[in-house]
Amino acid sequence: MRAHAARELTLAGIADAEVDADLLIGHVLGLSRGRVQALAIIGTPLADTDAVAIRELLRRRALREPLQHITGRAPFRSLELQVGPGVFVPRPETEQVAQFAIDALRSLPDPEPIGVDLGTGSGAIALALAVEVPNARIWAVENSPEAFPWTTRNFSQVGAANATLVFGDLADALPELDGTVAVVISNPPYIPADAIPRDPEVRLFDPAHALYGGADGLDVVRHVSRTALRLLRPGGVLVIEHGELQGAEIRALLAQDGWRAPATHRDYTTRDRATTALAP
Repeated sequence: MRAHAARELTLAGIADAEVDADLLIGHVLGLSRGRVQALAIIGTPLADTDAVAIRELLRRRALREPLQHITGRAPFRSLELQVGPGVFVPRPETEQVAQFAIDALRSLPDPEPIGVDLGTGSGAIALALAVEVPNARIWAVENSPEAFPWTTRNFSQVGAANATLVFGDLADALPELDGTVAVVISNPPYIPADAIPRDPEVRLFDPAHALYGGADGLDVVRHVSRTALRLLRPGGVLVIEHGELQGAEIRALLAQDGWRAPATHRDYTTRDRATTALAP
């Protein structure tokens, strides 16, 4: 079954076909990927009901439904989050972006530094900050009615007492925190309206609300800049995830807004992935 599954997904154009095959089989059988591989090596037969269930999941994946929608789970740093239609699936590259905010929070002498995640989606970034910097107080803002139920489930599942979830627009969020926040982070929608993503998993399944940021892709980034200037105390850190070709434009935007020391950082694939800046 494992070899057949990998071949089927390869023919469907899945880049990591063997990985996805293992994870789908493991999802049905309740096994880790390593255990699936071990059972395949020794030729352990499958029950008919399990084989039918696996074939159905393979059919869905071959149609390019995201693996995370099929399993209902998405790993992010130390967390495993619930995801599905209506919420953006967190990406591995965002784990590195979150590290900038985590490092900034950890570097502070404050007994309870405040961090804010604007446009939290699944809650991935905010919950990672709350879990990994337990002395911090983390606020997360989301305005999508489709995404918010997923965010709520993840906040309930993780149970971080130092994390607060708010339904609202990031443009006017959290006025009660003005001038007190140490770190603001955001992974906003940043794809230009006329740029169609290549991957069917993104184009067909990720919510447009989380993808497209206006004509140049930076409409929401502009709101993030203005909101973060209001929220952050002097010297506070802003972290924005963005596309690989947007670093220079975002640095110029932030400099125009009065931010200090805007700098763009590459991810592990050497693509520009995030820009940081300091509040004046």
